[in-house]
This record gives sequence, C-alpha cells and structure tokens, in this order.
Amino acid sequence: MQKEIKTATLGYPRIGSNRELKKATEAFWAHNILKDNLEKAGYEIRKTNWLLQKNAGIDIIPSNDFSFYDQVLDMCCLLGAIPERFSSSCECIDLDTYFSMARGQESAQAMEMTKWFDTNYHYIVPEFKKNQKFKLSSRKPFNEFQEALKLGINTRPVIIGPVTFLKLGKLKEKDFNVFSLLDLLLPVYVSLLTQLKDIGADWVQIDEPVLVLDPDEDTKTAIKKTYETFSKEIPGLNLMLTSYFGSLGENLKLVSELPVSGVHVDLVRGQNQLNDVLKTIPENVFLSLGIVDGRNIWQTDLEKAINFLKSVFESRNKLIISSSCSLLHVPVDLDSEDKLNPEIKSWLSFSKQKLNEIKIIKDTLQNDSCRGLINQTPTDNQTHDRKNSKLVHINAVKERLQKVSDSDYSRKSTFKIRQKIQREKLKLPHFPTTTIGSFPQTKDIREARAKYKAGKISEIEYNDFLKSKIKEAISIQNEIGLDVLVHGEPERNDMVEYFGEMLHGFAFTKNGWVQSYGSRCVKPPVIFGDVQRSKPMTTD
Repeated sequence: MQKEIKTATLGYPRIGSNRELKKATEAFWAHNILKDNLEKAGYEIRKTNWLLQKNAGIDIIPSNDFSFYDQVLDMCCLLGAIPERFSSSCECIDLDTYFSMARGQESAQAMEMTKWFDTNYHYIVPEFKKNQKFKLSSRKPFNEFQEALKLGINTRPVIIGPVTFLKLGKLKEKDFNVFSLLDLLLPVYVSLLTQLKDIGADWVQIDEPVLVLDPDEDTKTAIKKTYETFSKEIPGLNLMLTSYFGSLGENLKLVSELPVSGVHVDLVRGQNQLNDVLKTIPENVFLSLGIVDGRNIWQTDLEKAINFLKSVFESRNKLIISSSCSLLHVPVDLDSEDKLNPEIKSWLSFSKQKLNEIKIIKDTLQNDSCRGLINQTPTDNQTHDRKNSKLVHINAVKERLQKVSDSDYSRKSTFKIRQKIQREKLKLPHFPTTTIGSFPQTKDIREARAKYKAGKISEIEYNDFLKSKIKEAISIQNEIGLDVLVHGEPERNDMVEYFGEMLHGFAFTKNGWVQSYGSRCVKPPVIFGDVQRSKPMTTD
C-alpha cells in the first residue's frame, strides 16, 4: 500500500493578527459600522487564514473554525437550538439574534458561559428541554466552505459532534436524560453532512472532545449510535473523529470500532497513549497525530518529535501530522514581536510559526535528507540554550529555595496575638470600612500614561500627575469617612502586567493576544525563568 502522509491543523485563531475581529465586532455593537462591514471583516480574516496555511504547506486546512463570537454558539444557531426568549421568525438566524444570545438584550438574559474544558477559553452553554426541536437554521458552514473553494482551497469543515454538543449543554427541565434528544438531533446532522458532501467536501472534521473524559454507558451508547448512523446515511463521506485535551483512555476500544475514516489523537496531553493507539486503531484508518502543541507558546523540540514518530511512520501508511488541538488557544504571529528580548523570542512559537513546525516534521519523516530543515530553524539549538540560559536560571533564587524549611510555612504567633497587636496599632472600629483598592482608570489617566510612554511628558511630570490623582482619591475617602484608605492605583494599567514588568522571569508581548470569549482578548505574560524582584514594588 502506498504510504500517505499529510499535514493538518484543527483550527486557526479567528481574531486576526491585529485583533481585527474585536475591533469590527465592537464597532458593529456600537452601531458605528453596518452588518455588511462586519461580514467583510470576517471574510478577510478567513481568507488570510486559509491562504497563510496553504502557503505554509498545510495539506488539510479547516473551514467553519471561524466564529464571530463562539463555535458552540454557532452550533446552537446551526442546529436551531435557540432558547424561546430569543425566538426569531427567520428561517436562518441573523446576527442580531446571534449576538443577543451571547450578550443578552433588554427582554432576554444572555446564555451562560463556562470554560471550554481546562482552557482559558469560554463557550456559550447550549440550553435543552424535553422534546427539543432541532432544524438547520444557518448556512454558515456551507458558505465558508464555498468561499474557500473559490480561492482554490478544498477545506475540511469543522463541526462539533452531536454527543459533545449534548453533553456540554444545560438542562432547563428536570428529570430527563440529555441523550433522549439524540434521535431528534441526528437527522439534522445527517442533513448537514449530506449537504457538505453535495457541495464538494471530501472530509469533515467532527470534534468529540468528550471522548477524553471518563466514559459512562450513556455517552458510549450515544457515540456508537451516532457514527453508525452517519456511516449508514452518508456513505462515501470521510469523517475525521477528533479528540483533544487528553488521552482516549478507556474510550480507545470504542473509537477503534467506529465506522470512521480517520481518528485524531492528542500526543501532547496524551503522549503515553501512542502505543495503545497503534495497536488498537485499524491500519486502514487515517491516524492524525497531534504532535505540535496547540496550547502553549514554546517551540516544538523538532528532533524529539521526529524521533518519537519515526516508528509510527515506518509502521503505518495513512498518517496526518497535526496540531494537538485548534490553534485558537495561542497568539497569531510571533513576527510582530519587535520589543521582546531576542533570546526569549527565539524560544517561542505562535500559530503562524507552528504551521512551519508541522511541515518540517512531515518533510523530515518522509525524507531524512530534509533533517537539515531543523537546523534552519532556531528550535533545536534554542531549546538547548533555554535549558542553560542565565536568563532562566538565577543562582540566588535557587539558593534561597534550598533554604526554605517547613517552619517557613508556619506563622510565629497565633491569630489572637496578631489581632490584639493590630487593634492596638491601627485603632480601627470593630467593622472597619474600606474598598478593594482600584479606582477607575479614567480618560485623563490613560491619556497621561500614553503621553509618558510616547515621551511627550517627562517622568517628573507624569509622577506629579499621579500624585494629584492619589491626593484626589484620598480626599474622596476622607470626606466619605472610610476607615482604611487606599491610594486608588492610578499608576497601574493591567494589574498582572504592572507587577510582572517589575519582576525578573516575566516577559510581556506587544501583540500576543488570545481570545478568551467573544471580543474579549487577553495578553498573558510569559513566565520564562526563575522569578525575583530587584526592588520593592509597592512602597512608593
């Protein structure tokens, strides 16, 4: 049999390299742009993502991984699972209804959000009731597939699987099993998949991350029924059953018996499952190996990854090299980070750079002469340098840690003693009043900070301004009669960033944004080594 090996991603960040989606969405919410402008911004992001992946040498490129707010909310709209308080007379759910479900409206409370497994991403929680009605109510996956097709890219549409969709929902009525809705839901999925096949989709990626959770009989029965139904009702369509965020574990045998064309496994969170997967998944099934971490910003150790997969390549004919999960969870592009310490930057890999890692692993597995590609990237040498870098390792920190003893975790006095001393010293009433600490970051504070950073005002001028704001905050609290005063924190922007910038071991990116939910993006600090402070951080 001819050996086939391809590259793939399970999804790509949808915020845009400069948070174009956030800016367009919030402008639409503020009625500053029309719906057509928002949809155009979405298309430009999708087009950029597809062409970027194609040019990077990715063979299997996803579509329907884009969302204006959340992929689970998209599935609610696609399947017609719309709570009655957002009822719409439209056959297809419009953007106003879509955003109302996420953000609420005057007459209807927003749907709940919760964390997507153990990531920092939050999804909209589907709501289910007995005898829930489902119907195709959106053209989104079809439209986006055809958009990519016009660019010459035959994508692999991404769909959240029916079992995961039901399992992660919320029951609005008591005393019913959510899988009692499966028979009502499956015909809609069959229609969805049939239409994707009819417009030219060869493969569809169906995400079932619930497969890495502890199995129960209801879930296993639902999985088996679902994929047997798909196989029977939609012959000839290739389904890539996708799991991530852990090992298949006890569900591996179940997955191996399903009539699907491919199975994706996470070899970052579930590295130890590889041998069992090779023994259990049939050889005629495409095996998608998630070897490049879709959840962190460190470069892949390419040499280690290639050696890890070498025996798999020699023993299996149908392989796909992929990210472990969607790249939604990492920033877009490291190239824009021109302020980072070059040594630290050389250790990092964002979404765009991870595409190159996937391609190098595939090329080197196929042809060992391509191993030279590893040496053309900083990965291997920089991984070694990071282990020995003086930026990472600080002897003074290690020496202090070695001296920590059990007694350092115990207070020297009891609470009663401390309380007596505090009362004598502070002379506070029994129920003192105070605030948490931060006053609002007002427009004049933000403007002053921007001027200071741009060099338009001096450090003395900036500090004098801050002192005036502190005096103002203290005066307000004195007038009100609060007992414990705070200074209002006008000098602090983002709290984590403010303190992190004064700590060795933390680095901050300029554009390392990651979507948390909707238009909310966060820029987490990079903790790269031993942490210490060179001076007091709050005494001023």
